Amino acid sequence: MLEHGKEGNVAQVTLEIRDNIAHITFDHVAARNAMTVSMYQSLKSICEDLATNPKIRVAIFRGAGGKSFVSGSDIAQFASFKSGEDGVRYEEGIDSYLAPLATLPIPTIAVIDGMAVGGGLAIASCCDFRLSSPGAKFGVPIAKTLGNCLSAGNVAWLVAHLGINIVKRMLLLAEMISAEELAKQGYVFAIHNQDQLSQEAENLAERLSKLAPITQKSTKLVLARLIKNNLPDCRDLISETYGSADFKNGVAAFLNGEPPVWIGK
Repeated sequence: MLEHGKEGNVAQVTLEIRDNIAHITFDHVAARNAMTVSMYQSLKSICEDLATNPKIRVAIFRGAGGKSFVSGSDIAQFASFKSGEDGVRYEEGIDSYLAPLATLPIPTIAVIDGMAVGGGLAIASCCDFRLSSPGAKFGVPIAKTLGNCLSAGNVAWLVAHLGINIVKRMLLLAEMISAEELAKQGYVFAIHNQDQLSQEAENLAERLSKLAPITQKSTKLVLARLIKNNLPDCRDLISETYGSADFKNGVAAFLNGEPPVWIGK
């Protein structure tokens, strides 16, 4: 068994390898596992390492604490943004952090306890299969909270996995969608009671590990390339959104625990 990344009670992403299965945990319990920049960087590094390890056949991702998978990104970092270009760089960074997960050449499983929101939804969507506890919620309620936006690559990935109508409900209406609804359309592979999730994830990983790895790799990478193919350049829209007064007001209101006031500028 190999472990690394455990540094005490801090925001971190940890890796534990048991036999031929990698277990990755998002551990920022005090903030419902919200992702800091260093956590995103750790996720990228872990996935890059796993991609070159021929002994690993499956990777399982979950959040620590049993109440949240990942609740989004750490909002405090947005307080230092000064222009729309900061937002462009941020979204490009998110894309670069998630790319090694989306193109990991082995099957991946996300285990969702509680919620997968914002960056958490993106991470869960980058995985091949999602197992969930009953009543788990999925969404990107930024139209109600921060007033920011997603990159073209992120939106394209969500649309490919969730469908455009669900994505519109999440982004335009700021709806949180239940695991039960998403199980009906296939996004959630299965729903299990919380005390069964770990074992069911192991069972699915064992099933995946017995199949042809090169077939799995080529299938995953073909699908990832299809989704990424011919993405439009949307930096102008991202810059406008992150450079808006609404975004600045949304961040300030969120950090102060107040409701935002949108002015459309």
